[in-house]
Amino acid sequence: MIDATERPSKRARVDGEDESASASPAPASTATPADLPDDDDDDPYGEQAAKTGKGQPRASDLYLDTINRAQLDFDFEKLCSVSLSNINVYGCLVCGKYFQGRGKSSYAYYHSIHEDHHVFINLETTKVYVLPDGYAVSDPSLEDISFVLNPSFTKSATAALSTPAHLSRPSYDLAGHAYLPGYVGLNNIKKNDHMNVIIHALLHIPPLRDYLLLTRPTGKETELVRRFAVLAKKLWNPRLFKSQVSPHEFLQEVNRASTGRFRLENQGDPVEFLGWLLNRLHQDMGGTRKKNSSIIFSTFQGELRAQTQQVLVRPDTGTNEKPRFDIARDIRTTVSPFLFLAVDLPPPPLFQDAVEKNIIPQVNIHSVLAKYDGETTQELGGQVKRYKCQRLPPYIIIHFKRFTKNAFVEEKNPTIVNFPLRGLDFRDYLDAPSTAPGDTVYDLIANVTHESVAGTARDLAATTWKVHLRAAGGGGDTEKWFQIQDLIVEETRKEMIFLGETVLQIWERRRQAPTLATSNGQGAKMDVDRS
Repeated sequence: MIDATERPSKRARVDGEDESASASPAPASTATPADLPDDDDDDPYGEQAAKTGKGQPRASDLYLDTINRAQLDFDFEKLCSVSLSNINVYGCLVCGKYFQGRGKSSYAYYHSIHEDHHVFINLETTKVYVLPDGYAVSDPSLEDISFVLNPSFTKSATAALSTPAHLSRPSYDLAGHAYLPGYVGLNNIKKNDHMNVIIHALLHIPPLRDYLLLTRPTGKETELVRRFAVLAKKLWNPRLFKSQVSPHEFLQEVNRASTGRFRLENQGDPVEFLGWLLNRLHQDMGGTRKKNSSIIFSTFQGELRAQTQQVLVRPDTGTNEKPRFDIARDIRTTVSPFLFLAVDLPPPPLFQDAVEKNIIPQVNIHSVLAKYDGETTQELGGQVKRYKCQRLPPYIIIHFKRFTKNAFVEEKNPTIVNFPLRGLDFRDYLDAPSTAPGDTVYDLIANVTHESVAGTARDLAATTWKVHLRAAGGGGDTEKWFQIQDLIVEETRKEMIFLGETVLQIWERRRQAPTLATSNGQGAKMDVDRS
């Protein structure tokens, strides 16, 4: 893939002008660029005439009926199809190809002449022009194209995404197919399904989603943040031309920002990608080490206390005795922030008889979360450790460590985790928990699972990642869940969510209703499920 930062030379722009012509040589022409009028000349294409309506025919009477919306796809990097430059790029609204500039020495100009395609949109400003004449077009019929290219959201529209009404208002694409904004497929371009599930999971976390949807480009944000916000707006766009979205533009920037660590053509681990993405977004959003210094920290960051003590080797110690803390020796205590909690699955049985070979081992989620109860100990690197949370974030990410590596192969633990969809209480894993009811109660909002061919080894070539997402506004019997695997989006029964091999979960703290005054003067609280 050619890096978009490799740009051809280009003359300086005039301040306030963003449609300057490409400096590329004019194909099949004896005139040089210096001999031809460019976009900075005084109205070389009659734009003032177009604005006043004098001397120019109406574009709607000429070329707007040649626009082919079915050919338009704004999900890919905004690069000229000839020069591969990302400077001043226009999209042809007839064939969908991208070209640089619109002056008489530009690729868009020659495309309009050679292919008889005349309507172009600036991919940055969304202004529409007719070439080769060069005049601007302002027509209400073009508004839907501008919105697909650059969706925008208001606070009220964003707030409505978390209400039950969102489920009752499906949208329709150009082909008449119904879709639910936010629950649309993401293209698996090569081997990026492990990144697709993380994108979906993060863009369904209301605080982060709303932050990105309401972001207005200022030119100061990093390219990664800008492209992630653009992807969020497309995913939740109620006016898509196609009921699917390609993450190509965002993932190309991920490749650059990670210096090739996360590439489209390489299968990878979604947990590694999540860890990198959260830390990079926090940094790019101006976050520091302080709490709540970015939307990432205020949403996902908690605090964990770790107690450590050296293991003493005693000759008379039984081989089956687990290491434990000795109160007679010093215990080192540290408190550090965390963005997700990693838990270990119990090892599956090594040998099974003819009856048990088809039985899949299972474990309750509280059994694996006991790692954070402050009493359960683990031995690691000659030290015995125990953990307990000091502060819980609004959204808790849990990583189930399902894969282990040895000298020969990476193995997968097939143990199934049993968990509730709602009402998981983290009180036992929090030091000095709040007395407010519900402060430690969480509901599942996203669940990432792994599937592979038969066997215990993880075969990257035969790996499938899926994500289950709770639909907004649902609760109890009306709660809906969707399963998304790349372009496949389908509503799923709640009972089916527990059958997958869970690798990652995101839990949402229940929102508490305000205290209500009762007839006897006492205060009463009601738990409200955050949808």
